[in-house]
Amino acid sequence: MHCVFSFFLLVQRKREIVTIQFLTNKTTRALWNSQTPVTRGIVLMCLSTVSFSIMHGLVRFVAEVMPPFQIAFFRNIFGLAFLFPLLIRSGFVILRTERIALHALRGLINVGAMLMFFTALSISPIAKVTALSFTAPIFMAIFAVLILGERFQIHRWLAIFLGFIGTLIVLRPGLVVIDPGALLVTLSAALWAGSMIIIKVLSRTEPSLTIVAYMGIFLGIFSIAPALWVWQPFGLPTLGWLALIGFFGSLAQLSLSESFKATDSTTLMPFDFLKLIWTAIIGAWFFAEIPDVFTWIGAAVIFFSGLFIAFRERKGKIIEISKDA
Repeated sequence: MHCVFSFFLLVQRKREIVTIQFLTNKTTRALWNSQTPVTRGIVLMCLSTVSFSIMHGLVRFVAEVMPPFQIAFFRNIFGLAFLFPLLIRSGFVILRTERIALHALRGLINVGAMLMFFTALSISPIAKVTALSFTAPIFMAIFAVLILGERFQIHRWLAIFLGFIGTLIVLRPGLVVIDPGALLVTLSAALWAGSMIIIKVLSRTEPSLTIVAYMGIFLGIFSIAPALWVWQPFGLPTLGWLALIGFFGSLAQLSLSESFKATDSTTLMPFDFLKLIWTAIIGAWFFAEIPDVFTWIGAAVIFFSGLFIAFRERKGKIIEISKDA
């Protein structure tokens, strides 16, 4: 997400909608505003992939001296600290909700996903973890049918089958020993997909910033107990690295959110594959981890199965709209 936080958040309230804008100086803002929505969305998506990748590398680095559960706690605390100015500027009215239980459930699921993911980063090659994280859209497609009652479509199940073939290529069960980190990140992807299903339900009645705010709050609350269970003392340098994890994680989430506001998700999804490239570079440069050919092939199969689902879903929506017109 980048080291110097030259992006400041200006929150403007307009009909209870908070718009987040990245501000630097007038020249940069003018240049930014002159770009097409598609260009802005792609730039923000690329920024998000870089930020997520840096955060993953930092988690792997700090995990050498601190338990992953404790890292997750500080990731959430610093993330909430970056969110706090938004709450103040909005007058805390964004916390008004009648669906607090659903927000709490989403926070609990997210904490479980984060704890598994951070643990996987601490024990497995980060490129492999990233590759398997691409299974999340596949799990989401399954849950959309089972939980939301969306229509059964043959192309969706074919893509899901292809995605799990890609997962088997990465894991190679029976040929190599499956490391626990690979299983953890796959379970994490399934939990994350469940969280996204809850977001779909919440978004019917809740403003987006309310969803984000409660996510930050409940992530902080639910990650306290696991952190205390494994708590270890640490020094100021480690605290600095933890702050960077929180910063890049928050920047990644904000960039991702803004990119989807700027343009269509099917335009942006191909650029999400950059995460595998960035994490492969970080893993090779800092941790001497070279992804094998099976990781690259499996990741590509998983990723493009998810991409196919997204394109087909969008095409289906366009057809439905044209029928209603």
